[in-house]
Amino acid sequence: MDITPASKHASRRVNPDWFTGTVWQDPIVEAPPPARIRSARVAFEPGARTAWHTHPLGQTLHVVHGIGHVQAKGGPVRVIRAGDTVYIPPDEKHWHGASPTNGMVHIAMHEFDGEKHVTWMEHVTDEEYGIAPTT
Repeated sequence: MDITPASKHASRRVNPDWFTGTVWQDPIVEAPPPARIRSARVAFEPGARTAWHTHPLGQTLHVVHGIGHVQAKGGPVRVIRAGDTVYIPPDEKHWHGASPTNGMVHIAMHEFDGEKHVTWMEHVTDEEYGIAPTT
């Protein structure tokens, strides 16, 4: 058993090449092999969002605070709220982030396939982000 004190996981501002707006990440776990789980608490200020991306083994998001949006490429923009859990299948191109008027915090979980855990792509445009979501 290994317990990592909270003081060992400093908050970090995320890479602006992969996000739009102000986003903070707090690592939760990056388990050693043979385990593959990686997880982080991610806090988005209103209007902040990821770029388009995929995960080779999928991704699960659990919203713990606020209101956000999520979209799979070609699908509708969907509203997500505290308590909602989103499963994104392997290699599905998607983005997620806060709504324009509310911040959002989620726990992001995915597995490392031994080579990569995410493939980052182009930024979500303001036009794409501005599409009215379905509820």
